[in-house]
Amino acid sequence: MLATLRNAFKTGNATVQYPAVQPDLPYGYRGKPEHDVKQCIACGACAEVCPANAIQMSVDLAADTITWQINYGRCIFCGRCQENCPIDAIKLGKEFELAVMDADDLVEKASYTLEHCEACGKPFAPHKEVAYMQEVLEHVDGPESEEAKLMAHLCPACKRKRDGMVAAERERGVTK
Repeated sequence: MLATLRNAFKTGNATVQYPAVQPDLPYGYRGKPEHDVKQCIACGACAEVCPANAIQMSVDLAADTITWQINYGRCIFCGRCQENCPIDAIKLGKEFELAVMDADDLVEKASYTLEHCEACGKPFAPHKEVAYMQEVLEHVDGPESEEAKLMAHLCPACKRKRDGMVAAERERGVTK
């Protein structure tokens, strides 16, 4: 018995004295997803790929907004949201202590305004997403980019109508 105690004192502690001493997290540790509200364009790519359905998007036409929401209680910290975000607005951090007294404290939300179609007036996409698309198109040259810039503020239905009209005009010009 005495020999066992002597060996235990020589060896020291076999465990980390958590929470007094914070653990060293390894490279690539996947903790709580951190969402940058200002950088996010509300494209919904993260919500599409979330296997746990922890990230959701909902549209409120009365308020003219789209709401991005994450429920950390459902999140499995897989990192698919980070992999699929086109602008790195969501990244897995190092925080892992998510204990709360109320489950509602595990939900984070952000609302974004919707862009309205110039032709029909219907909301069709988040304003920040349309602005991002225009910014990307500014760095692209060519006739297709000019056409895309003109159609940036049109909903998909109005874009199809415009494409049909342009095709009909080309066909009339060819047949004459």
